[in-house]
Amino acid sequence: MNIKPLPLAGAHLVETTPRGDHRGHFARLFCAREFAQAGLPTEVVQANHSLTVPAGAVRGLHFQRPPMAEVKMVRCVRGAVFDVLVDIRVGSPTYLRWHGETLSADNMRLMVVPEGFAHGFQALEPESEILYLVSQYYSPELEGGLRHDDPTLGIDWPLPIADVSLKDAAHPLVGEGFVGIDLEVS
Repeated sequence: MNIKPLPLAGAHLVETTPRGDHRGHFARLFCAREFAQAGLPTEVVQANHSLTVPAGAVRGLHFQRPPMAEVKMVRCVRGAVFDVLVDIRVGSPTYLRWHGETLSADNMRLMVVPEGFAHGFQALEPESEILYLVSQYYSPELEGGLRHDDPTLGIDWPLPIADVSLKDAAHPLVGEGFVGIDLEVS
């Protein structure tokens, strides 16, 4: 397991080291000891799964406010996605900056999305599936979101946008009702 910091403070990319033979392969997706050694959270209270059927569809950008702000550990288990996180921590030197990585069943990467970040993805292949390990319980009253097409963010999605839910399309733009998360930034 190789844990690499990303350009946005607190965000990490975990590359697995599969071991294989003629039958296939085996790889660790999560190791509490190695995550703790890297200073990452180790408590998982929920595991979520999503299937996105059309390539080009976007889900997100979602987050939860304190006290239920969550860390997400995201892995694509079928297909491929362009996984995006946005720093929404007020006072952060990278406030409103985004970073994206391709996660796929083939590359077996895991994105660690810290508290105070919005998260979303675009399916790059049909029938893409994502597995999320989450550090907090879902709390609908503390849920928030940003628009995938917010010009302030300027996210460069790799495919034309094929589909977005009505809920995600209704999220506010930065400057039009969006309020960041007030967390201590280290």
